[in-house]
Amino acid sequence: MPELGSSAAGAVRAVPSPAEEAARRLRLYGTDVPVPPTRHLAAGALTAELVEGNLRNIRLAGREVLRAISFVVRDKDWGTYAPVIEHLTIDERRDGFSVRYRALCEGSGRERLTYAARIEAEADGRLSFEAEAVPETDFLTNRCGFTVLHPIVDLAGRPVEVEHVDGGIEPACLPDLIDPLQPFRDIRAITHEVAPGLSATCRFEGDTFEMEDQRNWSDASYKTYVRPLALPWPYVLPAGLPVRQAVRLGFAGAMPPASAASLSPAPAPPAGADPVRIEPGAAAGRLPAFGLVVTPEETAATLAAAGALRWIGPQELLLHFDPTAGHGVEALRGFARLAAVHEGACVLECVVPGVRDPADELREIAGAVAEAGLRLDAIAVSPSVDRQSTPPGSVWPACPPLEEVYAAARAAFPGLRLGGGMFSYFTELNRKRPPAHLLDYVTHCTCPIVHDADDRSVMQSLEALPFILRSTRAMIGAGKPYRIGPSTIGMRQNPYGGRTLPNPARGRVAMTRDDPRQQGLFAAAWMVGYAIRLAEAGVECFTAGALTGPFGLIVHPTAPTSHGFSPFPAAHAARFLADLAGAPARLCRSSAPDRVLALAAATAEGDEVLLLVNLTAGEQVVELPFGARAQVLDAGAAAGPAGLPTLGVGGKNLVLQAFAVARVEG
Repeated sequence: MPELGSSAAGAVRAVPSPAEEAARRLRLYGTDVPVPPTRHLAAGALTAELVEGNLRNIRLAGREVLRAISFVVRDKDWGTYAPVIEHLTIDERRDGFSVRYRALCEGSGRERLTYAARIEAEADGRLSFEAEAVPETDFLTNRCGFTVLHPIVDLAGRPVEVEHVDGGIEPACLPDLIDPLQPFRDIRAITHEVAPGLSATCRFEGDTFEMEDQRNWSDASYKTYVRPLALPWPYVLPAGLPVRQAVRLGFAGAMPPASAASLSPAPAPPAGADPVRIEPGAAAGRLPAFGLVVTPEETAATLAAAGALRWIGPQELLLHFDPTAGHGVEALRGFARLAAVHEGACVLECVVPGVRDPADELREIAGAVAEAGLRLDAIAVSPSVDRQSTPPGSVWPACPPLEEVYAAARAAFPGLRLGGGMFSYFTELNRKRPPAHLLDYVTHCTCPIVHDADDRSVMQSLEALPFILRSTRAMIGAGKPYRIGPSTIGMRQNPYGGRTLPNPARGRVAMTRDDPRQQGLFAAAWMVGYAIRLAEAGVECFTAGALTGPFGLIVHPTAPTSHGFSPFPAAHAARFLADLAGAPARLCRSSAPDRVLALAAATAEGDEVLLLVNLTAGEQVVELPFGARAQVLDAGAAAGPAGLPTLGVGGKNLVLQAFAVARVEG
């Protein structure tokens, strides 16, 4: 007989067996690797979560003070070690808590580093996180030490006080538009207002710290980190030489009592709490076209799944062509066969080698396109070298001026729309801003797993998108056509190291191409949340993945077929977005945008549609502004190529299970 437990609403539910729970994780995340456990800790009005040895979601009476304090060890490619934690002890008291543990980081070359961590919190709000790292061998790293994340919502553009290592005090503001460089250097402490009459000071010890605007990478935070980027990296930590650092948090002003709830907003309520209210707002233009990317390596599989391509119905195919990777006329012939079965637009994403004169290189590429018989509606070009990041303080690599590259592309492909920007991420666009007046549109990508790959950080990256969109618009102008993508959870190319990282265990790994969540409901929720965030920026096209491969929407086909494909949940989300492309849209206000996002759109028949997404792993009740019927994509939906059933909506509330997506009509 199964064990029984109580739901938040008081009903009795069967507690799932381990096998059932593993199957549920597979549906949600594409992997049965468990979500790391979270330990909730409290010291008076101060609360925090302990996750894999680091602190997250640090709040005072419900108000987020810091997003995270973490001790991080990176390898030479900026990959983050997943330390093995041993001897973890947690002491929770009425007046505070303490945590102790030891951790081991071991590289593929048997290099080893251990560190001892100590966390202390008191009821008066004082919090300290100390660590001592000792390399057991010479240890090659790009970073070893603390990082602290300040949130962006309610803090962007607000005043702070920065104490520098020389004792000087700098009154300043956190940047509103995204700063391509470090806003602050040589940091000893940062003070910001938590509430009227109450401030928080975060102090850093043991090294020189500086801050970067992590919104560049679509992280929803400002990150203060150890070791200035102007210093050489990677660098070696000598065997046996300890590294000691500490982060200390304190408050000044009237501290709230432990029971206070006045400093809203509070953490996300549990299931069964008040519904999330959705209210349609201002008009937001038309929804972007929906696109998929195709590489030469995936052309045959995409052709084999032509039926799935028609079923999803993307308006555009982005054809990735890179001569430096050996792509030539045969790759273009494959694209031509694909263009023949695709009814929408075809755009060539063309890497310019930059070895010879751009005019010669692009003239040869244009000749190969003509030889292959490939029809194109537009071409986007970018020098190959611009796919690699050039951090602040580094020497820019040799590259033909973008003016020459764009002029050569115009000459080689007359009559085609010309795009440019970056084939990597907004970070690189922000650091090397293109002459947008020479382009018909500007493009870039984002990737949410550059720094962290946990579920919460990936979903929180949606908070950063409005800042990216607004910063890009400030850069290129309000009227310039603007495209985004391919933007997927997995990283298609690593601008910050020599490779993307392998993921044979199908875990949550930063900087990997093979993110298992692409195959789960999580990716569908992230994709729809992304599209909703794009609505207000007038984005022309959103390329959100591929049909097949590591960023694919369907199970890889084994033989040519026009039917019988197996879609991942994200394929249904893509179909929703492709179906609504070009529709007039209205922004929607959500009473809890960290939990549920929504967008209203008008169909070609004049009906209003509400697109909803639950961004959390818990059940959310949504109070609808309208709706009589809905298609709901959740972990319980038997979602094959036939599509999702249409269900009646009873009353004003709709229950969305974990990471569910819904299309509501009527």
